[in-house]
Amino acid sequence: MKTSLCFLFIVLFNTYLFAQVSDFKSIDFTKADQIAKLNKGASLENLPLLTQQLTHTLQTDVEKFRAIYVWVCQNIKGDDAQHSKVSSKRKKLKNDTTALLKWNASFKKIAFKKLLKHKKTMCTGYAYLIKELCFLANINCVIVNGYGRDVEANVNQLERENHSWNAVKLNNKWYLCDATWSSGYIDHRGNFIKDYNDGYFLASPLLFGKNHFPLQQQWTLNNNINASTFINAPLVYGETFKHAIYTITPKNMTLSVKKKEDVTFSFKSAKPITKKDVALVYYIGSREIPLQIHSITNHDTITSFHYSFKQRGHYDVHLKVNTDVVATYTVDVTKP
Repeated sequence: MKTSLCFLFIVLFNTYLFAQVSDFKSIDFTKADQIAKLNKGASLENLPLLTQQLTHTLQTDVEKFRAIYVWVCQNIKGDDAQHSKVSSKRKKLKNDTTALLKWNASFKKIAFKKLLKHKKTMCTGYAYLIKELCFLANINCVIVNGYGRDVEANVNQLERENHSWNAVKLNNKWYLCDATWSSGYIDHRGNFIKDYNDGYFLASPLLFGKNHFPLQQQWTLNNNINASTFINAPLVYGETFKHAIYTITPKNMTLSVKKKEDVTFSFKSAKPITKKDVALVYYIGSREIPLQIHSITNHDTITSFHYSFKQRGHYDVHLKVNTDVVATYTVDVTKP
């Protein structure tokens, strides 16, 4: 009976976790992607015309949305200066809601002009443009505001609202996506680097909830995600979405374990992963130190392994899949 229940759980978990992707597994997005590519550099001065150019030869809403999404991700640049200015102002006026709303209303006009003229913006601009193009294509799409979690924000507590993304309704079902984080990233010099990440397109709500938490609970699309599970979960990265990795254990980023105590690490992946492609590492400066994990198993694309810390102390350890870090844990090792 236990085996049957376990098997049923795994089947249900697998089905739900990657349901968003599999909903459209029969759709070939090649044409939509090609249309987005052919319209590279198109003007934002006439959004109805741009929408028509991107969607008029496509048959389904999901293909139309794909063309819109890919075009925005590949033609709009992230603006670090604008992001820094907004973050600074939000921090300064966090206790004065009236003043913040007034400043935000005036700044939106400046930000919108910069988006139209220079195709540079921050997350709110990406989400706004996706929503407007969808409206013109008769696709139901909304902006979702909330908390984005990364190495600099909302790690141990919900510090401040700092991110916006979209929810889109396709075939009478809501889906989540993040064009900002799909488009690329800001490097250490403040330059925008184009690096399209398809993992944020119609992402699983469970995976999306690893680094997105909305102000309105309904947009989690998953009742099991709350503020506590969000801020305590392992830290994940863009590469986590590229590989569609969902961490299972440990559930929390911060761990307290005994010396020589076995710790089980496990994760779910959309595609099969070989044992040799899994590693647990830590860093001394820029030097990567691999840890000697053991008892690696693969079952129904769930991978697990064990590691016991031999010395007391504090460790920042990172789960790697292939050559990419996909999750981070902080471990305090105490006396047995």
